[in-house]
This record gives sequence, structure tokens and C-alpha cells, in this order.
Amino acid sequence: MAEYDFDLFVIGAGSGGVRAARVAAMSGARVAVAEEYRVGGTCVIRGCVPKKFMVYASEVKAQLKTAKGYGWTIGEASFDWKSFLHDKDVEIARLSGIYVTNLQKAGAHLLHGRAEIVDAHTVEVLPKAGSKDAGRYTARKILIATGGRPWRPDFPGAELGITSDEAFHLPELPKRVMVVGGGYIAVEFASIFNGLGVQTTLCYRGANILRGFDDDVRAHLADELEKRGIKVVLGCSHEKLEKTETGLLSTFNNDLTFETDAVMFATGRDPYVAGLGLEKVGVKLNDRGAIMVDDYSRTTADNIWAVGDVTDRINLTPVAIREGAAFAQTEFHDNPTTFDHDMVASAVFSQPPVGAVGMSEAQARQAFGKVDIYRAVFRPMKSTFYGGQDRCLMKLVVKPDDQRVVGVHVVGPDSPEIIQMAAIAVKMGVTKPQWDSTCAVHPTLAEELVTMREKYMPSEMGTV
Repeated sequence: MAEYDFDLFVIGAGSGGVRAARVAAMSGARVAVAEEYRVGGTCVIRGCVPKKFMVYASEVKAQLKTAKGYGWTIGEASFDWKSFLHDKDVEIARLSGIYVTNLQKAGAHLLHGRAEIVDAHTVEVLPKAGSKDAGRYTARKILIATGGRPWRPDFPGAELGITSDEAFHLPELPKRVMVVGGGYIAVEFASIFNGLGVQTTLCYRGANILRGFDDDVRAHLADELEKRGIKVVLGCSHEKLEKTETGLLSTFNNDLTFETDAVMFATGRDPYVAGLGLEKVGVKLNDRGAIMVDDYSRTTADNIWAVGDVTDRINLTPVAIREGAAFAQTEFHDNPTTFDHDMVASAVFSQPPVGAVGMSEAQARQAFGKVDIYRAVFRPMKSTFYGGQDRCLMKLVVKPDDQRVVGVHVVGPDSPEIIQMAAIAVKMGVTKPQWDSTCAVHPTLAEELVTMREKYMPSEMGTV
């Protein structure tokens, strides 16, 4: 008789947990996965995937304007929010089903319900309506992959606002919306609402949006958002939120007031550790409330690991997948593997979108002292034809002593697609001479990246 019910018990069926479970099960291990909501996690159910569908929908309005500039005559267009939500939910259900099928094909056992750790080798799955999976299960190893949850600010009336979770299921599209926050979720949803014809205000307590990104990127994107009709209000935070006869009234600490039909908080996400029972088994958290792990995703408890957003390393779906795979390779395939978190590319699906990999200029100066900067701001060819005023930004950060490219930053059409390819070269340690030796593909937006030869001098700095 087996010592434990399972060799591996995974708590959370998001991207990281599912990948770890599948890879582990392929070794012949007995694997269970418990999920309290829906299989697919944040990315598939209430994150990257449905958000990208919303981005696609919101881009059509601008595309219609572009079409007119290229000679097309298009009749009156309208957007049906409820129809879009229905079709979006159908596709999300399909994708969630694929995750379930893949788990089953790999031989993993799926349990529907919230899991809590009872002791070092025991997990209890709590009762869930429609599920018969409640009970206690033992496991040789436990993997926590519970992700994160939106954080709500605490001030009078904050409960009247929504988070990104609810934004995916709004019964009606508001006519006026305020998005609170300055991170990638905030600017993405501000762009989505604006593109769908909603009067949009973006409010952030900091000096500029996208903290952690290159300062040129931050300034350029803020300017481009305003060009597209988004009101960007910086340096203020909510004092209170009140319901009125005509909407929601936001009062800020600088006495500014705004009335909108909806207020969406995109003010960060917290690791989802509440009620897991971590204190019972000695799993320690860091000062951000995230599970502390080493390079192999081991927690401070001998037989418990954690991957993905719950560890607050790099909160991106592909990173969680690679962490989950590395864990399974190490523990179930006798192939010690770690994931290198250095030079991971990221994208912001704002309008215009952002792509970045490596260091910002400020980070590079702090690390190396002197750096070489190559920078270009220009109107894309597609816009110049019909007199569009949107502008692109491209920037390279180069370490002078060895001419290694340590940062690439792009704001403009197809930036996420461009940065994926740039990330390969940067990860491999490409130098500026090697970069320059690449022949441009003409006419493209991306060719500007390999044709920048003149260093950008501080004296030339101005508005972007």
C-alpha cells in the first residue's frame, strides 16, 4: 500500500500549477490538483486572455479611423457589449476545458474545491457545491500555485468601486469610467474603455504611470494616452467615494472631484495566501506577504514548494509556467533545473502598446555609472499617410565598456511582437556592433531598432 495518496498535490490550477502537474504526471507520479474556482487561473479566466480579447475589441474604433484615412468608406459602426461578453465567455470556457483535458491526458487527478494545508503531508479539500471531492488527502510533496488577487484600497466608499475581476463581467458598459492606478493593468484597462467609447479618466498617486519602466517610456506613453482622449491625472489619491443620483463622486486629497459611472481600482495585486494554513507547516512569507522560495522554488518547509505570482518574483504567466516546469523536472525527472529570471521581456497592451526587456536607463546608470543611449521618436509610416499624430519611441541602453545591449524599450504598434525577438538577442548578450550588423527589414517599424547609430546626448533631451 502506498505511503501517501499522491506523490504531488498541487494547490491551484493556474498556468504554473497546471504545467507542474502535467510534467510531474508524465514521469509516472500520482498527481492531484485542487482548484477552488475554474481551471486556468488568472491568465485564462480573469487576466491575460480575456483582457487581450477586450484589447482587440477596443482597437477596432481606431482601425476604422485608419481605414477612412486609406480611402475606405465604412457605414455607421456600433459595438454590442453584451454580445461581446457572451462570445468572450464561450471562448474562455473552451480554453478552460482544454486545460482540464490536458491535465486528464497527463494522468493528473483534478479536485474541485478550496484546499488548505493541515500538516506537512496532508491537505484538506473543502466542500464545494456540485463537487464530491471534499476530504483529506496525503501527499509526499505539496506545490502551492494559488497566484494573486486584486488589492482594494481602504477609504470611505471604496466598496463602491470594482477591480479587474469584475470589469470582465460588467452588465453594462459605463459611459464614464475612472481607472485608479498607474501600473500595466490600469493603463491597459484605461485604453480598453477609451477605445470602446467610454469617457475615461486615469488617476494615479505617483508622479508618472508605469513605475519600474524606463522614464522615457513612462513619459511617452502618458502623452500618447492623452492624445487618444484619456484624461491622465497624477499625484493624487482618493479621500472618499460617494454614490450620487447620477453616478459615483470621487474626491481626492488635492480637492479635485470627478463624477463617473464606474470606478475601477487597478492598484496592485497581493499573493493569495489567506487561509492556506502556511503557518502550521512553517512556510515563511516575505515583507510583501509572498511565499519565500529559493532558486528551486523550495519554501522554508522541507516538502513544500511554490511557483507563480504567489511567490512575487516576476508576475507573468510565462514565468509561472517555466517555474512550474523547472520544479517538476527537478523533483520528478531527476533533472535539477532552475529558471533564470534575468532579462525577461514584458509587454503592456495599452494603446499604444509597450515592449521592454532588460534594464531601464536609470537602472543601468545605477549599475554601471556611465551608459550609452540610442533613442528615436517618430511617426510610424502608417500614420503619416493620413496625417495621424501618434508617435513611436524606440530606445537602446548599452553598457559602454563591452558595448553589450542591456535594455531595449519600444512604444508603438506591434511593440509586444517586436520585443519578443529582441529579447532573444539581449538574453544571449548581443553587443551594439552585432546589433548594428543586422540588416533592416524595410519598410517596417522595427527597422529603426537596427539603424540607430548616433548616441542620444542629455543636451538633446526634450519632450517626446
